[in-house]
Amino acid sequence: MVITEFLERNARLYGSEISLVEINPSEERDKAVTWRDFSLIQSARPDAPYRREMTWRDFDRKANRFANLLLSRGLKKGTKVGILLMNCLEWLPLYFGILKAGCIAVPMNFRYSSDEIEYCLGLADVEVLVFGPEFISRMEPIVPHLTFIKMFFFVGRNVPAYAEDCCELVTYCSSSAPPVALTEDDYAAIYFSSGTTGFPKAILHNHRALLSACETEQNHHGQTRDDVFLCIPPLYHTGAKMHWFGSLYSASKAVLLRGVKPEWILRAVTEEKCTIVWLLVPWCQDLLDAIDSGRVDLNHYYLDQWRLMHIGAQPVPPSLIDRWMQHFPHHKYDTNYGLSESIGPGCVHLGVDNISKVGAIGKPGYRWEARIVDEQGRDVPQGEVGELIVKGRGVMLCYYKNPEATAEVLKDGWLYTGDMARQDEDGFYYLVDRKKDVVISGGENLYPVQIEDFLRRCDKIKDVAVIGMPDERLGEIAAAIIEVKEGQTLTEAEVDEFCKELPRYKRPRKVIFDQIPRNPTGKIEKPVLREKYCGGRLVEEQTTR
Repeated sequence: MVITEFLERNARLYGSEISLVEINPSEERDKAVTWRDFSLIQSARPDAPYRREMTWRDFDRKANRFANLLLSRGLKKGTKVGILLMNCLEWLPLYFGILKAGCIAVPMNFRYSSDEIEYCLGLADVEVLVFGPEFISRMEPIVPHLTFIKMFFFVGRNVPAYAEDCCELVTYCSSSAPPVALTEDDYAAIYFSSGTTGFPKAILHNHRALLSACETEQNHHGQTRDDVFLCIPPLYHTGAKMHWFGSLYSASKAVLLRGVKPEWILRAVTEEKCTIVWLLVPWCQDLLDAIDSGRVDLNHYYLDQWRLMHIGAQPVPPSLIDRWMQHFPHHKYDTNYGLSESIGPGCVHLGVDNISKVGAIGKPGYRWEARIVDEQGRDVPQGEVGELIVKGRGVMLCYYKNPEATAEVLKDGWLYTGDMARQDEDGFYYLVDRKKDVVISGGENLYPVQIEDFLRRCDKIKDVAVIGMPDERLGEIAAAIIEVKEGQTLTEAEVDEFCKELPRYKRPRKVIFDQIPRNPTGKIEKPVLREKYCGGRLVEEQTTR
């Protein structure tokens, strides 16, 4: 079985039901009314200019049309097709059309610069690129260099001269399923590592990995046809897409929200009756800050059906979940750990019934194994820190065209994550830090995540990142870059006083007040901070959470 069969099943059994909704909020409607009144909720939805929707039948037909377009142009099984789009209603049908044609989908980070786009397209041997209007200015300088691209398909109005109108072309293609036989062993997708200082690595997965992600997600969160999933993170990333796979598995509706303002999130949950919401740490912080400041009044929204809030993509501060449960005590909470190399979230999973273990990333996920090992690959005693390694059907095949890097992280079927972790007496795993982020100060190992979690307890701190800075005497010192909450003031002396509860060797030796850069999946971009404050001391990360 391959994952496209779920889409075909949904179209056959639930064809007239809504599969996807796209919401693109506007500033004007953001100021409008109280949304708890169901008459207003219903009157706001039909034919709203900021809202589009698609049935399962249309989803499958659009995927088939794009697959048949690719085949009509002579594309063969295994041809790489890039997707460079913002989240939109067209994204997933195009992705599934690529898979149905037997081609390999290559989703691209929408923050890539022109140079990064060119590099990644070349690295993955992409022959066809689908892109949108947001990327015209980045494409124009590099199009003359992209001689290996045979076709450019454009999604939107005002098609550039070097591209073809994808939306028009597919109208002439058959909506019947293409005659392409697929197996679990066939190559399916190439994703790119993120959080790196240089250019990303290309991560190759087969159809078995996609199917594994689908089954794992539905097993963990129990999606049924009655659920509605609110998806905000970018679909090019394994995290967003693999969580949506639970909606695909259960034939339930999903909502793509193009915006992260707290009011927009709560309004989408209210209008679409969302039951599951996946948030990143910064969005949770913003939403809670908006509630605490009085800018958002929860009584203005209908949220009773919201059953599950889960966070991933980075370590989750326990203090954040404590704040969340004060405002939303009826919510189930979950966190998933994963990497693009492990087809996204779920290889380690907290579980919705383990709220007492907040701070842990959990236990091995559905059909996954996990261990903590030392430098020689031997299991460390329970409670000691070592490198987390995982094994399962979702582990990547390789870093495409990079056998050396592949050999560094794939050993006897185990994926070496580069994350340092420990296991408690109940078998729950806790992230300690990135292996390459550990700060060695005067011979002591300092784990920045532990210091960051402590500092986030300060009511005046919105966000914080701890990095190692070179020091002649100690080798390195821990430096805390702190982003202060809006309307608050904080001094270095106050931070020093607050940190007196920490052991002396763990206290930051330097405090810097600045904004914390994060990538589209919410992960702190520590290489950016190292480059800014450490004179180019850059560390390449090989995985994404």
